[in-house]
Amino acid sequence: MSTIPSTELETFDNARPDRDYTIHIETPEFTCLCPKTGQPDFATIQIDYIPDLKCVELKSYKLYIWSYRDQGAFHEAVTNQILDDLVAATDPKFMRVTGIFNVRGGVYTNVVAEHRKVGWVSPELVQLP
Repeated sequence: MSTIPSTELETFDNARPDRDYTIHIETPEFTCLCPKTGQPDFATIQIDYIPDLKCVELKSYKLYIWSYRDQGAFHEAVTNQILDDLVAATDPKFMRVTGIFNVRGGVYTNVVAEHRKVGWVSPELVQLP
């Protein structure tokens, strides 16, 4: 097992590209550094996506998330960068990245960034009784 962080995201073929289904990934131990103070920022990163032809491989995703540990990044920038990198690797039909950052100075920050593939139409939500 690798013990080195990496920015390379690996993928694998989606076994069911004909079906819209959601993959949910939750990472409760995300850390980066405040670019102003150098102090650690802690967050939960949630990813929800509907894959097209590729899915992200989770070990590479873990090493990718680890790569932020020593980087200075504003909450808004890091959430959008994670989205950009995952979209570049997987080209999903839809992806949402939510950064839920722990309190700092009495302020909580949640950042939500989304991507929709051109031409993709969201299926209707089924309401069950």
